[in-house]
Amino acid sequence: MKTISAYVIAFNEADKIEAAVSSVLWADEVILCDSASTDGTADIAKKLGARVVQIPFKGFGDLRNRALNACKCDWIFSLDSDERCTPETRDEILALLEGDPPHDVYFVPRRNWLMGRWVKFGGWYPNYRQPQLFKRGALSYTLEPVHEGYMTHSDRGLGYLRNPIWQVPFRNFEEIIRKMNRYSTLGAGKLQREGATMWRALGHGMWAFIKHYFIKLGCLDGWAGFVIAFGNMEGSFWRHAKCHEMTQDWSAPRQDPLTRPVGQ
Repeated sequence: MKTISAYVIAFNEADKIEAAVSSVLWADEVILCDSASTDGTADIAKKLGARVVQIPFKGFGDLRNRALNACKCDWIFSLDSDERCTPETRDEILALLEGDPPHDVYFVPRRNWLMGRWVKFGGWYPNYRQPQLFKRGALSYTLEPVHEGYMTHSDRGLGYLRNPIWQVPFRNFEEIIRKMNRYSTLGAGKLQREGATMWRALGHGMWAFIKHYFIKLGCLDGWAGFVIAFGNMEGSFWRHAKCHEMTQDWSAPRQDPLTRPVGQ
């Protein structure tokens, strides 16, 4: 039987980490790749049986590559702290590894829960990120700070699992805003070679809303679909606006110190 490592990346995710780690305790080893959390995330994972590895955050691409280096088993299953492996996905993975998998790298569909409902449209179902199940050595990540890409090191093509994992991407609206701000700052650096203007920021933001709300039918998901489209609009706008800001000198106007007139 082939062995499998499950790694989870996290930073200050005490509210989510128990559900994520618990969902992969069936793996031969579970590794929490933490970046110096201060809210007890690492302690929670350790009590559940995970091996904790501390990795300084230098961007998500670097973080994931170093997570791969910490895995010791034949196969690797990648999980984020806001994701949950379902029993159906677990059983599909174990059945696949009992035989001779036709591929070395697999995408895993995700089903997203937002505002008390399963999201069905807006490009969020089935929702894929990088391949999440792969043979050790068959995949590595590019070094972008956010929305990192991947490279496969296998000539056996890409496979797709049938059963989705769950993702609970946001606890509340505050987390949506906080993540949008963090990710747009990280993403601005990726755009520096392309350049940006405020008009371009506006155009990209408007297009992001139109694409997710109308073209991808997010409008059929009610307020959840609107929030997703609006969040994508804001993220795209601020990513390009922050990139433009990097090229500008918007320091405050200089004023010489005032002094009392002589004789007063």
